[in-house]
Amino acid sequence: MSEIEILTWVRGQGFQIAVIIFIAGVIIRLGEILLLGRKANLAEAKGSEMGGGLHTIVSRTFPDKTTFKRSTFTVVAGYIFHIGLFVTIFLFAPHVLMFKDIFGFGWPSLPTPVVDALTVVTIIALLAVLAHRMSDTVLKFLTTKEDYLVWMLTILPLVTGYMAFHRIGTTAPTLLAIHILSVELLLVIFPFTKLMHTFTFALSRWYNGAISGYRGVQS
Repeated sequence: MSEIEILTWVRGQGFQIAVIIFIAGVIIRLGEILLLGRKANLAEAKGSEMGGGLHTIVSRTFPDKTTFKRSTFTVVAGYIFHIGLFVTIFLFAPHVLMFKDIFGFGWPSLPTPVVDALTVVTIIALLAVLAHRMSDTVLKFLTTKEDYLVWMLTILPLVTGYMAFHRIGTTAPTLLAIHILSVELLLVIFPFTKLMHTFTFALSRWYNGAISGYRGVQS
């Protein structure tokens, strides 16, 4: 296959396959969680489940002083690469145009130099996170093969996207094909790894907060 044929496939059929697997996987995983249900709480309610759940979702978005002091690097680096990923995925002009083609509507994008710079910062943050994890005895012991796979498939679209934008290494069609393929690989493994926390973190926080709210205590 020529590079144009490869690019055509990854932009067409390859992308469709990856999206179908992603959507089906997310629905199945969420369905598994929701079907677990929970036992009826027979105790008298002393507070609001909804209020407690919403409060916990918001409060745990920001670390408390003790956690921040104990794990400053992890917290800061985590915020940097999560924000960086969000910006590069949803606020880069070519990506916004892609979403507009898919959904029929778009939204304002950030200036390209801003996204370009933030991409570099995000890559550095992810590399720093990996170095920290590998240098810390406890974190290294707790790290699994899945963690390394998730890290690699998370940083790969950023690196390949940066290379494609700046045309580093080879021809533009090949670079773009590699970038899109790296995104498709991420979509395929997404629902079946810890990346699924993107969809489940709010559910778990709400659940914990709802239990505490029902009991009349703050989570």
